[in-house]
Amino acid sequence: MTPIEAAGLYVGINILILLALAWQVISARRSEKVGFGDGGNEMLLRRIRVHANAAEWVPGMLVGLVVLALLDAHLIVIHALGAALTVARVLHAVGLGGNAGVSFGRFAGTLLTLIIYAAGGIAIVWYAVT
Repeated sequence: MTPIEAAGLYVGINILILLALAWQVISARRSEKVGFGDGGNEMLLRRIRVHANAAEWVPGMLVGLVVLALLDAHLIVIHALGAALTVARVLHAVGLGGNAGVSFGRFAGTLLTLIIYAAGGIAIVWYAVT
């Protein structure tokens, strides 16, 4: 597997995760008959926030993975960051989706996402200047 193929793998997986999260919002909107906003429904609001949070954080690191691949980063770097991002976002989605308060999944997913962003940013700068 080449670096760009590895990046493509994680881009594809995370796009499918975003699609699944969007489908949860769509399904809840239909069942609750809410065309816009959350209609005061906490379950729908939580699903909207789960999807929105992923949509806010996932694309930036996916771009980072592609940049790393184009900079010919080591395959292990791309797999480590891509797999960790995927696990982090699933943890966060499950944690926030099940409970609006503090949960292990939400905390771990958030912390891991921040660590991945820091590591990814450092790796991009490293490969860009070396």
